Amino acid sequence: MKGLKLSLVIMAAALLTIGLSGMAYAFHSGGVAECEGCHSMHAPKAGGSFLMVGTDQSSTCLTCHEHAGDTGPSSYHVSTPGGEITAATPPKQRTPGGDFGWLKKNYTDASGTNTYSEDGSTHGHNVVAADFGYIADPTNTAAPGGTFPSAQLGCQTCHDPHGQFRRLQSGAIAKTGAPIKASGSYNGASNEPTATEAVGVYRLLAGFGYAKNGIIFNGVPAAKAPSTYNQAEATATAQVRVAYGVSTASGHVTWGQWCATCHTGMHSTGNYVHPVDGGLGSTIAGLYGQYVKSGDMTGSAATSFSSLVPFATNSGDYTVLAPLASNTGTSLAGPGSSDQVTCMSCHRAHASGNMHALRYDNGYEFTTVNGEYVAIGNGSVTGSRAALQRRGRTIADWQATYYDRPATQFATYQRVLCNKCHAKD
Repeated sequence: MKGLKLSLVIMAAALLTIGLSGMAYAFHSGGVAECEGCHSMHAPKAGGSFLMVGTDQSSTCLTCHEHAGDTGPSSYHVSTPGGEITAATPPKQRTPGGDFGWLKKNYTDASGTNTYSEDGSTHGHNVVAADFGYIADPTNTAAPGGTFPSAQLGCQTCHDPHGQFRRLQSGAIAKTGAPIKASGSYNGASNEPTATEAVGVYRLLAGFGYAKNGIIFNGVPAAKAPSTYNQAEATATAQVRVAYGVSTASGHVTWGQWCATCHTGMHSTGNYVHPVDGGLGSTIAGLYGQYVKSGDMTGSAATSFSSLVPFATNSGDYTVLAPLASNTGTSLAGPGSSDQVTCMSCHRAHASGNMHALRYDNGYEFTTVNGEYVAIGNGSVTGSRAALQRRGRTIADWQATYYDRPATQFATYQRVLCNKCHAKD
């Protein structure tokens, strides 16, 4: 009996090590995970439903995806506990989708007669997770451009918690047809389907027919990510590249179509201002490749990729996308003319340090002034309008927002990163 107990302890420790190493598919494995990981037959959370271990569905997710005491980016964590976010300490996670902790980061500033106030709820998707202090959006009662009720928004709105959607060898997405052997989110031969085995869809995203509170998804978008993806991006070669793709195979949609499931009005005349899901064209692709920073157009297309302004590769072939997914700078090529701008080009899926979950700030014309972020502590940002320029941010806030990039990566007077494609600076 002692031997059995010791074996179980060793096995549990090994599984924990796998999980904390960044191999997020150790638990989900591309599909439904162990039932007891989310549900408890005899000791569910009081006040909850479905025998879940959390009061609600998002709280159940965050029992694993938030971790108190992280000293920095860690594994598959997508939320920094509210108690660890202070005026001097911004959220810690650096996943491609962002850290929900930014929803708890409020900003105020004052200079002269000017004051500035910004509520954390403006920083992304306000998932409801009562056990972790996340509440419904206090401003928007429904999804902007849509009808999905904000009070019902949770992780399960966009992700299928049971992970039934799978990619078959034919390229089609289905809910049956072959067992899921592994996650399809990551690169590597083991994460590709065979004639008799399927892999899960990217990030367990909701697929065709998945319905929540009056909205119905029509398919899943294509993407591949490196298996380790939560890290600082202080240097160009430390950037995490998610290889977003474009597939026309059965059960797939573009990223714009997928986001439009909830944000339908963003695709209607008068609201759908910036085009998505269309080829960049040779002019924009060329500018992207040349752009280094404000005033510097000496870049090489072969090394021009920026995770602050990603794009979708015009391919639905996952074996093409997989080699592009990297966390070590091995895939930094810029776009071709047929590659596409997507919603993900400008927004993070969860939240960010900017309003509207933007990857970069567009609230003021300058990102840096005199070689430093436009922040409290930058002695060059002064005067009665300083509050409207700094907007309550410290240098640490901005550096965290830009995934630990030092201001020296930008021009001394860097303008908004829309210019990565448009080069008007």
